[in-house]
Amino acid sequence: QVQLVESGGGLVQAGGSLRLSCAASGFTFSAYAMGWFRQAPGKEREFVARISQSGSRAMYVDSVKGRFTISRDNAKNTVFLQMNSLKPEDTAVYYCAADYSAVSTTDSYDYDYWGQGTQVTVSS
Repeated sequence: QVQLVESGGGLVQAGGSLRLSCAASGFTFSAYAMGWFRQAPGKEREFVARISQSGSRAMYVDSVKGRFTISRDNAKNTVFLQMNSLKPEDTAVYYCAADYSAVSTTDSYDYDYWGQGTQVTVSS
């Protein structure tokens, strides 16, 4: 049974930091690229970051470049999202997702497995 379980969300003041984790099970984690998406109330789900299967390549949406860092630990089947200098506009439910393809994509429809999400709220 495939599972992606996010954790680490919460309430933080603007300028603060959070580290999200996503624990994977039920599939060969190292064979999948991993992504983080977010969805704010009333908005569509948005790509945030992606990391390749080996962890050697990462990509980010422009709005988080320089503030967020995606990483992974294939020995622990876990992907992380370190979020620094948080802004109120970062408030959203954050989801991790797994993509078997080697082609880098920011399209949520290309991802095979999804977690349930974790809420991040940034107060001004």
